[in-house]
Amino acid sequence: MTEPLHPEQLRSLTPLNALSEQQWRELRLQLVPQPLLAGQVLFRRGDQARLTYYLLAGELELLAADGRSQRLLAGSEASCHPLSPGLPRLHEARALTDASVLAVDSATLDRLLTWRLAYQDLLLGLQQGGEDIEWLERLLENPLLAKVPPANVQNMLGRLQLVELVAGSRALEEGEVGDCCYFLRSGRAEVVRGAGGERQLLAELEVGACFGEEALLADRPRNATVTMIEDGSVLRLDRQDFFALLKAPVVAEVSLGEAARLLAQGAQWLDVRLLEEYQQAHAPQALHMPLPLLRLKARLLDKARTYLCYCDSGKRSASAVFLLTQLGYSVYALRDGLDGLPAVQRDALLCESGAGYLARSGGRTERSR
Repeated sequence: MTEPLHPEQLRSLTPLNALSEQQWRELRLQLVPQPLLAGQVLFRRGDQARLTYYLLAGELELLAADGRSQRLLAGSEASCHPLSPGLPRLHEARALTDASVLAVDSATLDRLLTWRLAYQDLLLGLQQGGEDIEWLERLLENPLLAKVPPANVQNMLGRLQLVELVAGSRALEEGEVGDCCYFLRSGRAEVVRGAGGERQLLAELEVGACFGEEALLADRPRNATVTMIEDGSVLRLDRQDFFALLKAPVVAEVSLGEAARLLAQGAQWLDVRLLEEYQQAHAPQALHMPLPLLRLKARLLDKARTYLCYCDSGKRSASAVFLLTQLGYSVYALRDGLDGLPAVQRDALLCESGAGYLARSGGRTERSR
């Protein structure tokens, strides 16, 4: 099989199933099943390749250093999760039958996952505030924002200036100095080059499109003219705010050793991963508050207590720390996440599985059922 997997075939794979269909399209070239012959080794213990593997068909054996063996059958609950997560690998994976596996670049997957979950939280908060979010959902699909720290987007929304435009008016002119960029909030617009000579239609813009950013990034005059095809509106973002948008927020981080000291003083772990990830294994007495619901559930936390956020790479927990800090909580992120820990330390930390702990009003914690 050489064709990429269809989205329906990805819905059982955690955390791939949290991504949007557009993000799956971005991963399309990686979503091609790879054959594995009976007896063939997929990876060995100590492997450091930054790849996330899933078993799609057949049967594998996961062999640990102490000789313990686990047989993994495609379609089982265990096969819906990454094989031997964490680096270096703690197992050797060998095919017991002819099999099929999926290998996805871990860094790309984590970036997309962080982006998706953090923006879900943002959209939920805006929707509850009565905001029309359809245009924003389209905006967030813009490639420009794919690598923007999610925590910066909400700050950006407060700096956007609404400009109403009628059909035929020009949002920007070829050759002028670039002092801002725009996002199309409503209506349609066309991009034309060669206003003083041969007219060349480059593109037609729809809601959510960003334009004018090239002049800012290259520090050069505008290279095209954008004209409204129909009545609509744009959101203007000034140059200094544009570059602030691209900067990563600074969050407080701690090492595992520093986290242990804070735990001894009454701090608590806060797991911001998906439920399926949490149930597989989590830190002792860790509260589970997935990133998309964090803004909604934060009121249940105790502002007199310190919380230690963790996820796999540290990206989701960094977003969580930024959000909770803005809300007035004392919170730190585990530096470099679980993947940054030696395998022995990671396994020792993630020592609980199944049901976890819930925060109740007033900061009270109880075991979930």
